[in-house]
Amino acid sequence: MTNSLDLLTVNTIRTLAADVVRKANSGHPGAPMGCAPMAHIVFSRFITANPANPKWPNRDRFVLSNGHGCALQYILLHILGYDLTMDDLKQFRQTDSKTPGHPESHMTPGIEVSTGPLGQGFSNSVGLAMAQAHFAATFNKPGYNLFTNYTYVINGDGCLQEGVASEAASLAGHLQLGNLIVLYDDNYVTIDGHTNVSFTEDVLKRFEAYGWHTQYVADGDNDLDGIATAIEQAKKVTDKPSIIKIKTIIGIGSKHQGTEKVHGSPLAPDDIVEIKKKYGFDPEKFFHVPNEVYDYCKHFRERGAKAEAEWNQLLEKYCIEYPELGSEIKRRFSCKLPDNWTDHLPSYTPSDPPVATRKSSEIVLNKIADVLPELIGGSADLTGSNLTRWKTATEFQADSTGLGTYSGRYVRYGVREHAMAAAMNGLTAYGGIIPFGGTFLNFISYALGAVRLSALSCFRVIYVMTHDSIGLGEDGPTHQPIETAAGLRALPNLLFLRPADGNEVSGAYMAAILNTERPSVIALSRHNVPNLEGSSVEKTLKGGYVLKEADGAQIILTGTGTEVSIAVDAAKLLEKDGIKARVVSLPCFELFDEQSLEYKLSVFPDGIPVLSIEALSTFGWSRYAHVNLGMRSFGSSGPYKELYKKFGLTPENTADKSKEVIEFYKIHPVPSLVCKPF
Repeated sequence: MTNSLDLLTVNTIRTLAADVVRKANSGHPGAPMGCAPMAHIVFSRFITANPANPKWPNRDRFVLSNGHGCALQYILLHILGYDLTMDDLKQFRQTDSKTPGHPESHMTPGIEVSTGPLGQGFSNSVGLAMAQAHFAATFNKPGYNLFTNYTYVINGDGCLQEGVASEAASLAGHLQLGNLIVLYDDNYVTIDGHTNVSFTEDVLKRFEAYGWHTQYVADGDNDLDGIATAIEQAKKVTDKPSIIKIKTIIGIGSKHQGTEKVHGSPLAPDDIVEIKKKYGFDPEKFFHVPNEVYDYCKHFRERGAKAEAEWNQLLEKYCIEYPELGSEIKRRFSCKLPDNWTDHLPSYTPSDPPVATRKSSEIVLNKIADVLPELIGGSADLTGSNLTRWKTATEFQADSTGLGTYSGRYVRYGVREHAMAAAMNGLTAYGGIIPFGGTFLNFISYALGAVRLSALSCFRVIYVMTHDSIGLGEDGPTHQPIETAAGLRALPNLLFLRPADGNEVSGAYMAAILNTERPSVIALSRHNVPNLEGSSVEKTLKGGYVLKEADGAQIILTGTGTEVSIAVDAAKLLEKDGIKARVVSLPCFELFDEQSLEYKLSVFPDGIPVLSIEALSTFGWSRYAHVNLGMRSFGSSGPYKELYKKFGLTPENTADKSKEVIEFYKIHPVPSLVCKPF
């Protein structure tokens, strides 16, 4: 039952939120004030976590999807005893603080996922819930319920308007994720004003259609017991995710409460004075937390520490009875890979038959999936095209469907590219999982909001993107990625890998798995390519290397993916005419840029002109080549060989252009590519 300390804590959150945002002169005070009751109830009565060890595996997860209201989460983390001081709250939204303008998982202890772009946190939570279901089904044994945690989410109207949340909600309902509980802050306000200008649907009916359990709390401002009862009921529904619509007044206590004026701007000082008076606080005190509140929140820390200690003891007993499984749990949550897993990566010689690199990817997955049980993968309804399912895979499905089991590792994401990417961020955030997901490279654009957060969050997520150029052929320009690679290469902290053959595919997977703090996009072909002489699994990790040497080279031909073999054939044509050409494979710009200057100069020596070839936009290639062959328009529909001829991406045209480049640079200085002036 609600007591006076509950009310004091709620009002402390409200008044402190006003101070935090006011000092920063930037931020969103209204949502923290309106959500204070539901947030307090969730943490005080339901969430089990240990502030002393924010990464304890079986902690309950909390996601603030409407991340603009992050003052709420920072205040909670502070009063609950996480490593977030009052000085940190005073540095809200300041440079290099632990309290940035939206929650960022890599910066602040206690933040599970980076939220802010609306709908992303909600969708991440589906991945967090999937992860718990998987670990429970894989490792829990009678008497050893090691993985029992829930994922709790607070979100607002904005999150539920975003398409990614709809995709993710549909997926969660299909998967029957009963461990996912969403609190919907229904305050009728967005930036543009009252939601009746744009958002009038019955949200609960929509979620009921998705297969969710739904409830409504009419007075989320005062009915703390009603909120608690609804959460208790949600926990009893184990075969459906739950959403609880909670009616609140945004910015409650302000003279502008219930309006957009309290949404995205600090409250005026005189307004804050009246708010503090209304809630029984001294208006002359700023950033004030009563000692009674700190004392009251001690039970959260004590509960969490006790739960972790009991869990650790249970795990040790488990390790005695199930030593292999126990060792596996410890290995996976310590982010260690199995010994010698790279020995399973296939390698090839030129005598091996040509295959599409998407097929080489399937071969890699079949070789490593059973030795890397943390790999959990799937496809956005393109399994037969992406070739992402390995032979021994079991479907990740609710047992009741008869389609699979939660211990399965192959996920049918459906035609939901954005939700797939966002859920994979949640899978990574849970720990102990390396997720991968497939679609056509062109349609990663649908998922780009979540891909960007993979990079920002330093999450190891692997995007297996097939049909990577105009080489997909007949589906035409709507499906042929042109600008996509350039955009992905522009993203900080992301590896874009476009392997040329089977060896480089193995190298791409090695790079993606070894890079624990950044995502990777592996771009793969639909059509066959030869296994090239000089290609290397290990050299792929350098991002670029000399594939074919030529003493006294007059020109360097470079490219990625399927165009590397075109460069090789062009070099052979040039050789017949007495022209020497070095061929460089450049599967990953980002990895190449990280090599030493000495190494980069050994690949692209000064004084030799460079011509690049790639069946994608030439944008970005000026960093590595003096002349670029590629796409300057959208593609076209037709057999891929005809398209390559149409756009001049052939050995013959490459050889002819090479001759022109050589002649041009006989009378002009060759600019340095590697040692450009600052």
